[in-house]
Amino acid sequence: MIIDQITNQPVIEAERFILRPVRKSDTGLLELHMGDERVARATGTIPHPLPPGATEAYVARALSPDRQEDVWVMDGVRSGLAEVLGVVLLRPMDRSQSEISFWVAPAFWNAGIASEAVRSMVAANPQKARTFFAEIFQDNPASARVVTNAGFEYLGDAESYSLARGATVPTWTYVKRL
Repeated sequence: MIIDQITNQPVIEAERFILRPVRKSDTGLLELHMGDERVARATGTIPHPLPPGATEAYVARALSPDRQEDVWVMDGVRSGLAEVLGVVLLRPMDRSQSEISFWVAPAFWNAGIASEAVRSMVAANPQKARTFFAEIFQDNPASARVVTNAGFEYLGDAESYSLARGATVPTWTYVKRL
């Protein structure tokens, strides 16, 4: 019996958790966390309220061989933490570049989870990028600290649309060259 589609993403070891490809069995916990308005408002791509079927579609896209980004779940089971602490995404860009984005479930905020995930992802560099970019909403200084603590440097201001907010939001753009 095939439970999940096999992806070509590696499992990445962090200190307290692993970063692993999404599984269909993650759908319930992903829906719980993605349905939290605080999580949705910190991202550009999660709508709020979360429409029926949105999480299933998200998981299907993450498992698709034609996906536009690679999605890893922060899985803390081995350390006695939750199975889904959050998500890290890498979107390949032109010229050996990747854009990294992430979110952490509110129950695990301020515990260094995002910092550990970003540092581990950059160190593993599964897309073999020479340059990483990150875009952070300007009203989210905690995420800005995550990327700067991982060695990203401020590049400039921009704007990005947020589905949850239904508006364009000012952002800070960061870069890390390897």
